Amino acid sequence: APVRRYLPELIKLVFDGKINPGKVFDLALPLDQVAEGYRAMDERRAIKTLLRPNGTK
Repeated sequence: APVRRYLPELIKLVFDGKINPGKVFDLALPLDQVAEGYRAMDERRAIKTLLRPNGTK
């Protein structure tokens, strides 16, 4: 699927509160643990990882 085509619209819907990205991601990590997020997906411990800027919930 051409995901990039829909990305601007999807981001707007997330920021407008119309889409809850928490329903898509099954692992959330701080941004400084990006390598662990990729490792978890590679090892099939996670399907989608949400990376949060440091200090945000």
